[in-house]
Amino acid sequence: MKAWGITDIGLKRHENQDTYAFEVFGAPDTAVAVVCDGMGGVNGGQLASSLAVSTFMEELHARAHREMTAEQVCEMESACVQRANAVIFERSQQDDDYHGMGTTLVAAVVSPDAAVICNVGDSRCYHIGSEGIRRVTRDHSVVESLIESGNITPEEARTHPNRNLITRALGPDRDIECDCFTLPFAQGDRLLLCSDGLIVTMEDDEMLETVRSTSDGEQALSRLVELAKRRGAPDNVTIVLILNDGEVERQNG
Repeated sequence: MKAWGITDIGLKRHENQDTYAFEVFGAPDTAVAVVCDGMGGVNGGQLASSLAVSTFMEELHARAHREMTAEQVCEMESACVQRANAVIFERSQQDDDYHGMGTTLVAAVVSPDAAVICNVGDSRCYHIGSEGIRRVTRDHSVVESLIESGNITPEEARTHPNRNLITRALGPDRDIECDCFTLPFAQGDRLLLCSDGLIVTMEDDEMLETVRSTSDGEQALSRLVELAKRRGAPDNVTIVLILNDGEVERQNG
């Protein structure tokens, strides 16, 4: 495996409330990645996203073992999300300044033949393979519900006044439910995990073209951030790219 990560404050925000992590997981050819986009006042979003990432990773290390089935990995990821939610919720109850803080989360546990992805909120995971780009996750958001009910189109969702309203997040409530997806992950395939700061600035096909335009993952992510900033980058932009080429390697930008 190879992986690259990047985060940028964007052009409109005063604070970067995104957090991400990527590292070797279990066997040498397996990896885990997580991206969180915080929300909740001054410092609250940044604290929520950092707590989510650190707790998720710590819990995963405590629970992971070799030769897990995809179903077991999904159950493990769900348990990690539950623990992260509890930590954020408990902290928010201890300090009025952090009351109601929360964060999205998208995470992937990747092996040479399969990827197991979980998500809460509107941070996304895309699969890039021989057939093109496909969104794996479903947003937990107001506009996603409107699209599914046929009230607006995906194009209208991009400029909808409620496009930033999510219906599910870690932290605000004592209990949380995450979605889990399993898909084949063949050699040459890629996973792209991102916060919505990337999504609002470009189409899926543009992400596909940018990633495929270079074999250098770090350069591809830099180009994606540059393109987002050319288009105003109204939010923080965070991306993790994982390539299945057989050997785990970590590079952070």
